[in-house]
Amino acid sequence: MNLLRGSLPPISSLLPFEAAARHESFTRAAEELGLTQAAVSKQIRLLEKDLGITLFERRNRGVFLTEEGRRFGQTVGTSLSDIAAETGRIRGVAASNEVVLVCQLCEAFYWLTPRLARFHHLHPEIEVNLASSLVPLATFERPFDLAIQTTGRQQGSYPLLFTASDEIFPVCSPDYITETLRPLPAERLPDYRLLSHRVVPKNWLEWEDWFQATGTITETRPKTRNFDSYPVVLQAAASGQGIALGWRRTVEFMLADNTLVRPCEEYVPRPTEISVFRSTQPSSRRPEVTALLEWLREELRD
Repeated sequence: MNLLRGSLPPISSLLPFEAAARHESFTRAAEELGLTQAAVSKQIRLLEKDLGITLFERRNRGVFLTEEGRRFGQTVGTSLSDIAAETGRIRGVAASNEVVLVCQLCEAFYWLTPRLARFHHLHPEIEVNLASSLVPLATFERPFDLAIQTTGRQQGSYPLLFTASDEIFPVCSPDYITETLRPLPAERLPDYRLLSHRVVPKNWLEWEDWFQATGTITETRPKTRNFDSYPVVLQAAASGQGIALGWRRTVEFMLADNTLVRPCEEYVPRPTEISVFRSTQPSSRRPEVTALLEWLREELRD
């Protein structure tokens, strides 16, 4: 008796499910597979019926993986990727020495790029193609091998490899608050202009969250200036326009060269602020990708 036959779900539903889970979108999965949206939706319903669980929450503005759907998506994605990688090996598909790394724009500019010379020194034979992005990983449309993004943003079903810590604290130009006034009590921060990065949906710690997390009670309503780009927020802070929230890993070089300073001592620890993911593409199993992954793990260790 074939035990697999009785244990496996409908095989024809796995490719549509993997694509829909990766994109968290039936429409984009259909476009990728050359199917209709209705056909993908039908395959997902058949799979849910067979498993006896709900894999996606259907809402007016789209579909979102349930927790069980995300776990199953990671299992299916990894399994299909392993099959594809072994198939490529059997067929003799040539490997490439290029690794595509997706990183949020701000971290790519301020944290990753200044460090990549270290990796190239260790592995001169590997080419790192850095793809900076403003969109969540679930909606990133190009092939990649590894990805770094803020924990909590939409990830689709891409496997999470590890998380890293960070700290969040106010930063400003050395001239904005004179050295004689530092360290400034946190409750005095609303006396100055606070620079804010507002995003929708809200997956970003903002000033009100920071005050609450540090237990800071403010008597005056903060004066804020909002921006739609975090790099612009940092440049505004560096040019003396106000005080911004700084993520330690992002601003450490600006602190080191005194472009920015910390006006107060309070900070918010974030033990799992950064997440690193692997693609489900067969290329993500190559030794070159593993080398970059281990280097990232070491760089993000502290």
